[in-house]
Amino acid sequence: MGQNSSLIIFLLALFVFLLALRSIRVVPEYIRLVILALGRYVGTRGPGIVLVLPWEQASRVDLRERFLEIPRQTAITKDNAPIAIDFLVYYKVIEPHQSILKVDDVVKASLNIATTTLRAVIGDIPLDDVLAKRDAINDQLRFKLD
Repeated sequence: MGQNSSLIIFLLALFVFLLALRSIRVVPEYIRLVILALGRYVGTRGPGIVLVLPWEQASRVDLRERFLEIPRQTAITKDNAPIAIDFLVYYKVIEPHQSILKVDDVVKASLNIATTTLRAVIGDIPLDDVLAKRDAINDQLRFKLD
């Protein structure tokens, strides 16, 4: 009987140790973990050593500045001239919990809003100004996308 009970205690201790080891995560400086416990938002954790309990779900969010290459878009200028435009958008997640809870896919949402905003801005400007005032268009896009 003594040998069986010590084996059970050993297996139980091993299980608890492995569970604790699985719950500890090391989070880099540029990553945050958005924690949902039983489906509810409970907080944002990181950087450093973080404890994620077994009933909690952790979603990783990268806080570094990233870029999207927007594929060539055809837009119509104010004077009804079609123009093909390709551009880059730089973005950075500021509030990690909002990027998980309020948006399904941050990258696709950023791509779509950038494309829509570009077409709207180009549609308000004549063709000659599109070619001549690139800095003003960039400033206008930056203001609207922010």
